[in-house]
Amino acid sequence: MEKHEEENQTSPTEFLLLGMGNIPTLQIPLFLLLLIIYLVTMTGNILTVVLVLLEQQLHTPMYTFLGTLSSLETWYSSTILPRLLASFLTGDRTISVHGCMAQFYFFSSFVATECYLLGAMSYDRYLAICQPLLYVRRMTWKVCLQLVAASWLVGVFVSATVTVFLSQINFCGPKTIDHFFCDFTPLLELSCSDIRVVTLVSFIVCFLSIIFPFLFTLVSYVCIVAAILRIPSSVSRKKAFSTCSSHLIVATIFYITLFIVYLLPRTAPLRQLNKVFSFFYTVLTPLVNPLIYSLRNREVREALRK
Repeated sequence: MEKHEEENQTSPTEFLLLGMGNIPTLQIPLFLLLLIIYLVTMTGNILTVVLVLLEQQLHTPMYTFLGTLSSLETWYSSTILPRLLASFLTGDRTISVHGCMAQFYFFSSFVATECYLLGAMSYDRYLAICQPLLYVRRMTWKVCLQLVAASWLVGVFVSATVTVFLSQINFCGPKTIDHFFCDFTPLLELSCSDIRVVTLVSFIVCFLSIIFPFLFTLVSYVCIVAAILRIPSSVSRKKAFSTCSSHLIVATIFYITLFIVYLLPRTAPLRQLNKVFSFFYTVLTPLVNPLIYSLRNREVREALRK
């Protein structure tokens, strides 16, 4: 009995990721599906980056943000999908504690960076539509690059802060993570330490890296929609809305699924639903973003044809 209690208090050296479930007949179909998704995601986002770099017509702040978003999502997908594909192929679903912390760090830094980048993109569209005469003077290349760099730096910093606090807690009891990657809440469920400090830190970080950029993006689009509705010509309104509709769709999909995942209670009946929405914003969103931008953007389509 004493030995069993001692083992429960010992921090594990590895975790077991339950992933998508343990149905042997679905392992190969899921592997093939995820492999196709990963290949299409990487191809679409890398192609977008190449187009933005090579096509002179796309050398503008708006497409610089788009290229940065696509490069971000290639790393975003590569943080989760290769490990998940390997687990389907080999059957080994274990991950070391250090590997788990590394995966959480990179994943959370990319999420925070994307939140700020979407906010910067909404500011770019706000200037273009609400203050077109001042756009060239305010959205210079220097400002554009500063916004991109700030998005990355803030994402890296806030993620490192949470990861440091998370790595200090003790894990005991079950070593099973009921998820397909190392996320914050599933890891906290395995803790036997006092988690009040790390919970407070994560709340502050979430406000700074998710809620604040979301509110900034929301206010920007309220101003954009109000400005578009004041345009007397229906043709001009349609043209103005087309310049920001792709970004609005991407931001809406990203934030809706993000909020559902982290606001949905992790009760037993809802855990599978939580996985579905997590899969949507971590795997499917990077897949559809290049399609949304390329199919709805005339300049990107023309560059692609060239």
